Amino acid sequence: MAEKKQNKGTFVATGRRKKSIARVRLTAGTGKFEVNGKDVAEYLQRDTLLLIAKQPLALTGTADKFDISVNVVGGGISGQAGAICHGIARALVLSNETYRKELKDAGFLTRDPRMKERKKYGLKKARKAPQFSKR
Repeated sequence: MAEKKQNKGTFVATGRRKKSIARVRLTAGTGKFEVNGKDVAEYLQRDTLLLIAKQPLALTGTADKFDISVNVVGGGISGQAGAICHGIARALVLSNETYRKELKDAGFLTRDPRMKERKKYGLKKARKAPQFSKR
C-alpha cells in the first residue's frame, strides 16, 4: 500500500475517488488544514464538500489534534473531496489503530470503485445513442 509512517508523529496516506488522488500528511498539531497550499475552506468552496472532507475527523474527534496537509490532483472538486476524506481516514488508522473499527463501519476506509464509463463507438456518450430518424 501507499501508506507509510514517516517521522515520529507524521503519518502519510493516499486517498482515491474517481480520477482524483489525494496525498495526505497528518502531523501532531493544532488543527490547521490546508489543501494544495490553500486553506481547506478556500479550496473546497461549497459547505457540503467541506463537510465530506472533514467527516473522518468529526467521527473520531481529532479535528484539533492534527495539522493536515493535502496535495490533491486529478478529477473534479467533488471527487477531490472524496479522495481527501479517504486519505484522512487511512492516515488516522495509521496514527491510532483503535479508529479502524468506527471508520470502517462508517465506510470511510472503503475506496469508492465507481468510475466514469468509457465512450463506445457509434454512440454520442457511453450510452446515449444518436437521434433515430425513420427516413
